Parts: sequence; structure tokens; C-alpha cells
Amino acid sequence: MTTVLLVDDEPLVRVGFGMVLDSQPDLQVVGQAGDGAEAVALARELRPDVVVMDVRMPVLDGVGATAQIVAAGLPSRVLVLTTFDLDEHAFAALRAGASGFLLKNTQPADLLAAIRTVAAGDAVVSPRVTRRLLETFAGRLPDPAARDARLDPLTDREREVLALVARGWSNAEVAAELVLSELTVKTHVGRILGKTGLRDRTQAAVLAYETGLVRPEGG
Repeated sequence: MTTVLLVDDEPLVRVGFGMVLDSQPDLQVVGQAGDGAEAVALARELRPDVVVMDVRMPVLDGVGATAQIVAAGLPSRVLVLTTFDLDEHAFAALRAGASGFLLKNTQPADLLAAIRTVAAGDAVVSPRVTRRLLETFAGRLPDPAARDARLDPLTDREREVLALVARGWSNAEVAAELVLSELTVKTHVGRILGKTGLRDRTQAAVLAYETGLVRPEGG
């Protein structure tokens, strides 16, 4: 059973999402919150598998709440809801540690699939969408010329794989480019995540841009 915490400042939105989720035998809504501060408190108490988080809320917004949940080392993965796919809040949420984002007008079937995907440990947002988002707001990333030790544990091959993953390439595409098997690429990706302490490919893409391993097109 996958447990879910719903966070939105609009009660009707929470009720609607709750009805969709509770209709599924493998999903259970264990709590609801109307702002980010309440979300953090409930996440600490309930330790849900997935937190479905709106970004625009009073008291503490979804970005700040996501950052606190991730910093607390909770097992919960955060799925952020945004209004636009190139929303600056989505960009900030990914940098804060969200495993992905969905548009608020997404279809119920897509919401359910996204929750299950996040709960399974995968990223919802495709690396290509992440790349487009990161390049849109690349000016807000740290100066890549500054020393960043987060890539130090990676081998040269792992850095090659990370750079291609950040460009939105699939394991099959990376394998073809580097003349490796898909299983080997999958192993490299797993080691990259393990060495950097990241949860998924979305966070790996963010890291690649933040450290300057990958530069925006034309940048």
C-alpha cells in the first residue's frame, strides 16, 4: 500500500484528489494539509511514501516545504503540482529535491501513474523536460566556475554517463553513444545516485547543471 499526503490550500482540490486516490486499492491518503508548514509537520508524523504538494500556498510555500522534507531525511518523495510546465516554482522545487512535477489540470489517470512512479523510486518528469526547465532558468544556477566537490566521487565514465542523462538521453541512447550495454549504463546510473546521495535521474540532471558538467545550449 502506497501512502499519500495531499497538500493544497484549496479544500476542494484536496477532496477531489482524495476521492481519486481512495478509489485505488493500492493507494491510501493518510493526511491532508492546507499549507507548507502543516505539510512538513504531517510528513514528519506520518512519513508518507509520497507527498503531493502544491507550490503556491500561504505560511510556507511548496518549495520551502519540499526543502524541509528533503533536509529532514524523510523517506517521503515529493510530487509538486504547478500551473505551467516552465514555471519558476517548478524549477525551484526540483532544486529543492522534488522528484518531479505535474500540471494541476492533469488527468486523474496521469496523477495516479505519477504517484505510483514516484513511490517506486523513479522520477516523474522526463529528463528532457527537466533539461528544458533548467535551461530556461539557467541564469539562476550557481556559477559553474566555482569549485564544487559533489562530482569528485565519480569516475570519468560516470561523469560521461551523467552528462548524457542530464541531456535527456535514455539508457539505450547512452549505451549506443558510449558503446556499452544498457545493463552497464543502468549500473553506472545507480552508482552515480549512490555516490551523490541523489534519489533519481531528475536530481542527477539538476546536479549536472549546477556543477557546470552540462551547460545550457548556447551558454
